[in-house]
Amino acid sequence: MARSGLADAARVARWADSALGPGSATADGKATLSEATADQAARELGLPVAKVRADWDTARLAGLVEVHGGTARPGWRLRAWNRDDSAVLRGWVALFDAWSLAHPEPAGQEPAAVAEVVSAMPQVLSFLQLSAGPVPVEQLLDLLEQRVTELRTERCEVPYGPRLEPGTPGAEPAPAPAPATDTALAPLLDWALHALASVGALTCGDGHATLTPLGSWAVWVKLEQICVAAQSPAGNIEQSAEGMLRGCAQLRPNAARAEYRAWLAARPVGSAVAELLGAARGEDALLRGLAFEALRVVGAPAEPDVRGVLDEPTLRPYALLWLAEHDGADPEDAHEVLTRTEATWLWVDTAAAVADHGEAPLLVRHLESAVQATVPALLDEVRAVGHPRTVQVLVALAAAHPDPALAKAVRRAAFQVHTGGS
Repeated sequence: MARSGLADAARVARWADSALGPGSATADGKATLSEATADQAARELGLPVAKVRADWDTARLAGLVEVHGGTARPGWRLRAWNRDDSAVLRGWVALFDAWSLAHPEPAGQEPAAVAEVVSAMPQVLSFLQLSAGPVPVEQLLDLLEQRVTELRTERCEVPYGPRLEPGTPGAEPAPAPAPATDTALAPLLDWALHALASVGALTCGDGHATLTPLGSWAVWVKLEQICVAAQSPAGNIEQSAEGMLRGCAQLRPNAARAEYRAWLAARPVGSAVAELLGAARGEDALLRGLAFEALRVVGAPAEPDVRGVLDEPTLRPYALLWLAEHDGADPEDAHEVLTRTEATWLWVDTAAAVADHGEAPLLVRHLESAVQATVPALLDEVRAVGHPRTVQVLVALAAAHPDPALAKAVRRAAFQVHTGGS
């Protein structure tokens, strides 16, 4: 289902890769297709321009294409499309997490109300999953109203200035959050359901909503925080660098290092280092980090090759840390060799690896590793650093973070990056 749901987006992404190659598939530093490119794609694919643009947006949100400034390139999920079902599934989960960006909200709605509905929808989806069948939209509206009222209560702030204790003559009663109303939330619920339907998570009809099997699976995974079972390390010695790294992805550090040593022992050092750096150049950020962990096992023989990639922006932060540690720096202090921009880029890249392969709590805890002192400062610099996975990282972080106010700020930043705004 994930493959069929993303098939149109993959078609446009593959067209851009073959017809345009590396170059300007976008305009004005934004992620949208230029008019000329959209028209060309529509002619060559036999599609309406609006369909091409919609499929392109889906491809970006699913990580099938990655946009940096005025250029676009295929994402690792597109490269793995024909050989790795899990890459396709991860692309659909990324699209599922970004449902609120995939379908424009109704015109004239207050941004705060939209944010409240986005924050409340996980509970609505959980109810749909537990119901295991069609649920009347009116029932979902009642649930949404209750959840939005709870959210307003949770963030109720104490007014500024002196305040008399309740019961004191002249004291005003404590303010209560205004209850959400059906009439206010009905159009937003309709928007949310149709947005989720547009990404294939549910179906709507006859006044009922029903999760698709894929949507039910995604909600179940998120509720239960299921981890992908660790792959068996057996046979890693015969794998390519990429296959070996994937096989070691969820091993404990000592076990992974043992696998790296066995794999390296079966190969000439030069070719092994070149193969590891080749894997690091791919689009999967997890493999990038693991490749440099394996290069730490290689040690001094890898130094010339690691120095040789310092001019490659994608690998530079990892290479700088590797060289600092190789020169004797304490691993906890090695990050001091990075510029602020390099450290921020590395934070996003690592967050992309966590979002793709880790659990939601790990992504939330990843905030603590940022060099910025505050979340607003982090968001400002993340938006400016231009990492191609910025939108997916911010959407995943907003979906995972338990603080509604912070999640709202992160979603806003994701939307601004997605639309090219400020």
